[in-house]
Amino acid sequence: MSTKHTIPSDEDLTAFIDGELTAEEAARIEAIVKEDDSVAERLDFLARASLPFEQAFAPLLSEAPREKLEAMLAAIPTRENAKSISAPAASRRRFLGALAASLVAGIAIDRAAIGIGRRFSAKDENSEWRAVVADYISLYSAETLAGPVPARDDQAAQMAILDEKLGLSLSPEAVSLPGVDFKRALLLQYDGKALAQIAYLDPETGPMALCIVRSDAGPKAPDLETRKGMNVVYWSNATHAFMLIGHAAADRMMAIADGVRGRAGV
Repeated sequence: MSTKHTIPSDEDLTAFIDGELTAEEAARIEAIVKEDDSVAERLDFLARASLPFEQAFAPLLSEAPREKLEAMLAAIPTRENAKSISAPAASRRRFLGALAASLVAGIAIDRAAIGIGRRFSAKDENSEWRAVVADYISLYSAETLAGPVPARDDQAAQMAILDEKLGLSLSPEAVSLPGVDFKRALLLQYDGKALAQIAYLDPETGPMALCIVRSDAGPKAPDLETRKGMNVVYWSNATHAFMLIGHAAADRMMAIADGVRGRAGV
């Protein structure tokens, strides 16, 4: 970088994307993006991400403490010269503030839809979906997945929904993880395609998830990477891509993934 600058926050970048900055502020962000690849990459991700937060988390926001929420939103500085935003298109900054209030209050996230736009140049699809899932799972805490383990019949009913949408045949036994509690199976959406998320709670390390999406990229042996401070084991067969993500040590995550592959035949 040729000049020193203050790294923009996600709030600044989303305000830039939403057209809420003054011309001077927008020019500053543009200059930083040209000089700093990490900022450019983050802007790219935020611009491509089209998470329908308001629809997905509306039930949670209705439970958030209004006084605390309003105080947090009131604390966000106003910009006199910024473009006005209509009520139906409330800015992502304000909504993320509401989401933060919900999380502080310990409200569990139950379901969401995940979608990615194509406004920027296409990247490796398999890598991209893992990045999106990692961002989502990073919001989870032990409190998010608190509660009793569902009965086997309830687990089977949840799995049946995933099987129908993704063309799978997975039993609760096939996706059980040793020493880790099954919590729920959710049907999400990524880039217009069904995405299965099976959420678990490890008593030792916290949230863990097995995620599956249709893929025609072809078979790939298990590999390991780190995203958002979590270990990710990912692999694929002829029809689907899989990822196991959690805070457990890498060797334990690999062992758990090998067990799933063996039991489920994936």
